[in-house]
Amino acid sequence: LRLVAVVRAVLEGEKAAVLKRDRHLPLSFHRRQEELKFSLGLQRLQHRVREIQALREEGPGRDGAVQSPAAPRELSTLILEAMKELEAAKQQVLKRIQIWKRQQQLAGNGAIFEENLAPLQKRCENLVEVYFQLQQQVMAASKELGPELLPPLLERFNEVLSSLVKR
Repeated sequence: LRLVAVVRAVLEGEKAAVLKRDRHLPLSFHRRQEELKFSLGLQRLQHRVREIQALREEGPGRDGAVQSPAAPRELSTLILEAMKELEAAKQQVLKRIQIWKRQQQLAGNGAIFEENLAPLQKRCENLVEVYFQLQQQVMAASKELGPELLPPLLERFNEVLSSLVKR
């Protein structure tokens, strides 16, 4: 971990030096950085979904053992963390859509505009795929979550999908 911290500090210093010299990085660099952040967030979200599924499958015990009282609380914590990550990924997609719309508007004034929607479509498809996986896990764990946690979660799910579809 110390090595990683040292390498990170060196890279931050390099980035600061480049920014100082050039005043800005190429647009392709920023796009690539944004793509990497999104894919990392999506991978983290997929990992959370797999953790939730594993925790649910170990559930009340296949061997007849009773589930520990801490397991439902742990499950709800995992689900809430996954929900936060889903909403953060949604915000990244919506930001990218807004940028694309603005670039399209500026193209009317002669600005260069990349009309390729494939990367944006791929982002949306990946996010919606993970959305449905997470929603499926939440619905399967509805008994463990209880009536006080399930309705707010379902409302948050509806808001995520609604905002993606509307924008």
